[in-house]
Amino acid sequence: MATRTDAPTRREQILKEAARLFAERGFHGVGVDEIGAAVGISGPGLYRHFAGKDAMLAELLVGISGQLLTGAKRRLAEADGVPPEAVLDSLIEGHIDFALDDRPLITLHDRELDRLRDSDRKLVRQLQRQYVELWVEVLREVYPGITEPAARSAVHSVFGLLNSTPHLGRPGSLPGRGATAELLHRMARGAFAAAGAE
Repeated sequence: MATRTDAPTRREQILKEAARLFAERGFHGVGVDEIGAAVGISGPGLYRHFAGKDAMLAELLVGISGQLLTGAKRRLAEADGVPPEAVLDSLIEGHIDFALDDRPLITLHDRELDRLRDSDRKLVRQLQRQYVELWVEVLREVYPGITEPAARSAVHSVFGLLNSTPHLGRPGSLPGRGATAELLHRMARGAFAAAGAE
């Protein structure tokens, strides 16, 4: 989503607007007609792309978990021979891009994950665990003295910090994307340094 540079497909447009509307008003507060109107098609026209709102929600939450994992794996593959600190910086930058560019998905995850079918919710959790473990491995290379449980706790804590972006105020009230990204990066590195000093 945030990393694409070509024009979004109709399906991607629908998902983006569905995420925004679900985050603003809740899953049950939005009808298919409203989602359709936001992308210029009729509500029933959405059924050519999705079986219903449940399918949209599943694709949004499973999709973003998969994208984060894929992006992290790509960053690790591109970092062959790079110092571990630079790899950690790259992972942080990737997550900050998500946290700043896909804020509605964070809200959606927090509020609506339990609405997914069990199989979809389990898949989200599985993808998230794999994503965390990639970070844990890199963090333990940067701070060899940190235990695995402490590294895992630190990663989850930093995710909480980075994923706080929906609570930072309206987009226009932030100091600017670049300055916000730099601040989040410094805070994440500071949190990891504190954990690694134990």
